[in-house]
Amino acid sequence: MKNITRILMIVVTCLVVGYFSGIVTRGSIETWYPTLVKPSFNPPNWLFPPVWTTLYILMGIAAGLVWNRIDFERDAVKRALLFFAIQLGLNALWSYLFFGLHNTLLALVELVLLWLIIYETYLSFKKINKIAGYLLLPYLAWVTFAGVLNASIWQLN
Repeated sequence: MKNITRILMIVVTCLVVGYFSGIVTRGSIETWYPTLVKPSFNPPNWLFPPVWTTLYILMGIAAGLVWNRIDFERDAVKRALLFFAIQLGLNALWSYLFFGLHNTLLALVELVLLWLIIYETYLSFKKINKIAGYLLLPYLAWVTFAGVLNASIWQLN
């Protein structure tokens, strides 16, 4: 399989996961979310879609770069992509817990697990392809911020 094809496949997969997470989110953004007390550093709602789209694209490129090393580092690549798949699933689960179930505490607990898996994915990716690892750093930073935001919302409500 061509290298670019692998990258595109994973980018599309990430964007599809993001799209379905957005479906869960949209309804609550208009109804439940506005009723919450939020911290002063809460970003405006319009910022989230472009940030997440960018992060999903970067994640997909990173995973594609790692997948392209499958013929040279099979076991390491399989392990790294397993972590990637787990974090992508946890990413989608967070939207369901927070916006679907309106459970800010459970979402926060899950977000800690998500952060740990993203960090492990970053470490695994970096060993295989340094650029792939670096491409996950904005995602890790954003999820760190999301954790602080989630914790603040939970505490305020």
